[in-house]
Amino acid sequence: MSQTSPQPDSAIDWIGRLIRFDTTSRNSNLALIDMVRSTFERFDMVSHLTYDASGKKANLYATLPAADGNTQGGIVLSGHTDVVPVDGQAWDTDPFDPVIRDGRLYGRGACDMKGFIGTALSLLPQMRRTRLAKPIHFALSYDEEVGCVGAPLMLADLQARGQRPEGCIVGEPTSMRVIVAHKGINAWRCCVRGQAAHSSLTPKGLNAIEYAARLICFIRELADEMRIAGPYDEAFDVPFSTAQVGTIQGGIAINTIPALCQFDFEHRNLPGADPARFFARIRAYAEEELLPRMRSESPEAAIDFESLASAPSLDASEQAAITQLVRALTADQAHRKVAYGTEAGQFQQAGIPAVICGPGDIRQAHKANEFVALDQVAQCEGFLRGVIDNLAQQS
Repeated sequence: MSQTSPQPDSAIDWIGRLIRFDTTSRNSNLALIDMVRSTFERFDMVSHLTYDASGKKANLYATLPAADGNTQGGIVLSGHTDVVPVDGQAWDTDPFDPVIRDGRLYGRGACDMKGFIGTALSLLPQMRRTRLAKPIHFALSYDEEVGCVGAPLMLADLQARGQRPEGCIVGEPTSMRVIVAHKGINAWRCCVRGQAAHSSLTPKGLNAIEYAARLICFIRELADEMRIAGPYDEAFDVPFSTAQVGTIQGGIAINTIPALCQFDFEHRNLPGADPARFFARIRAYAEEELLPRMRSESPEAAIDFESLASAPSLDASEQAAITQLVRALTADQAHRKVAYGTEAGQFQQAGIPAVICGPGDIRQAHKANEFVALDQVAQCEGFLRGVIDNLAQQS
């Protein structure tokens, strides 16, 4: 790491080690997972892996038991190991070779979210020395950046093993401020199938793009309805649920009636809003309004939907012990809510109260020259030391 050589096994050293693994979501994360798992083994921690279908990615869940050997209860420190691509971004340095400059640590994942993971790992010696009254758990996931895909497998395994932590801190970059709510994220793919024909013979074909366009316009109408009619939550920067179409492909030539059109769309729902109801209205419009007209032109017409991602919203309870602890340790009582999604909602859905608090600014995430400020790392270190002290046995 250039300019400054961090102390071995310090938070900065650990963050740098993690950044050097190119864990872009399209790649395997197993090299990083194996390294961290070996570290856990040196601290006599029991770990569990859950793999994706390819076997090339894994979640890692590890527990440092309480002094009496108990592994139940306690607090989870949660972070995702994958990062977004650097393709097409103009970095000043190699994004996977961390650099310290002007009080900042630069590298892909520096704030999102290897900064939190590295800081937590650097405190393993203190955790091991402390006579814990309750255990500390690490939950490191894969494929958060492509729809929070990995964490549900880890949580299902946790439930199957009868583990029930008392709370979870998700260390997404919040500038070490407390986030108690976020929107849900839901994404679908729609495939509209028509019938090809020469464009001079339009009655002989069925234009898939044109019918896809009608469905896209209906999705926009639903988005406008949510913007105008609510419900609203003014604590969010965008205080209503949203929807939009993000990608579209269709057609092969200007003189050929397109037989296929495919588009992806998303819905970000406020806590309490039902994404299933939103999607049901789209499916009903497709099946009851569009398909009958399409099949009157071509019996083989079809509209198919595929779920791409679904991550529930978070709405943390102010009465939950984890919320009160994080607020006390940060001296932060503000009621913040964000539009972006995290795995915190998945922990909450699994019955584990969760809040979000971690080093770095979300505005630096996913950009060229991503960085985490060194003073943010120091704040996170102090915060996590407070978590450890809170779990210590009282003499």
